[in-house]
Amino acid sequence: MSTVKNYLSLVKFSHTIFAMPFAMIGFAIGVNAIDIHQYTFAQILLKFLLVLVCMVTARSAAMAFNRYLDRSFDAKNPRTAIREIPRGIISPNNALRFTIINCILFIIATFFINKLCFALSFVALFVVLFYSYTKRFTALCHLVLGLGMSLAPIGAYIAVTGKFDLLPVLFSIAVITWGSGFDIIYAMQDIDFDNSQKLHSIPTFMGAAKALNLSVFLHIISAAAVVFAGVYGHFGILYWLGIAVFIGMLVYQHLLVKPNDLSKVNIAFMTANGIASIVFGVLVIADVIVF
Repeated sequence: MSTVKNYLSLVKFSHTIFAMPFAMIGFAIGVNAIDIHQYTFAQILLKFLLVLVCMVTARSAAMAFNRYLDRSFDAKNPRTAIREIPRGIISPNNALRFTIINCILFIIATFFINKLCFALSFVALFVVLFYSYTKRFTALCHLVLGLGMSLAPIGAYIAVTGKFDLLPVLFSIAVITWGSGFDIIYAMQDIDFDNSQKLHSIPTFMGAAKALNLSVFLHIISAAAVVFAGVYGHFGILYWLGIAVFIGMLVYQHLLVKPNDLSKVNIAFMTANGIASIVFGVLVIADVIVF
């Protein structure tokens, strides 16, 4: 059990709460978009379980690869020196093997979903793995992280319907700007360290104050995307209650973090965004079911 716990810690499994609810939203609106009578309950359940496998394995691969690739930086940074690889709890080779296993499981799962998901699985893996390299050469690394997260709703929708559509794309736009925005806030903790190691980020490029302003701008776009999705998708009252919570949590995290006071970054990152994602996801799915 301790080994399982170590690997769950390596990939920060608790952070799955950020993108997973949006994957479930994509799945729910996908089911709502098809003729449900053409499928048995077992077929829908199998699709659902395969989507869960894809979400867990893709994210686990991405996080483990990030820890593997950044192990030398993590060892030098006091904030990250306690991570599993720098402490010797998990060896670099085992982290890489774990990454490869999860990539293989992800591809196998997409094969059993549909042909389009299988074809796109290689693109998805490239995006989520490529993120780990980006901080070495571009401050736009946060947008690549957001892009990886944004694959959740559109991917789950395609798993059910086998096609693209505007509504899940709107949710993906919301996720990429939301995820990028809160990753900018999180990266503010490492401005000095990143500068010393010549690593790139929006905070190191723009400074703390301007980085926070950009984060606000991205979160405004995210809020606009979910509002537009609500209008376009003709959602009911539960959806709009979810939007109120989602936007409220966006505002709350920006009230917590100041350029000269990063003491509440973890509350803004984990608590506010966790509540935003889970509550919004539950209410949107409930709205799809009820209305």
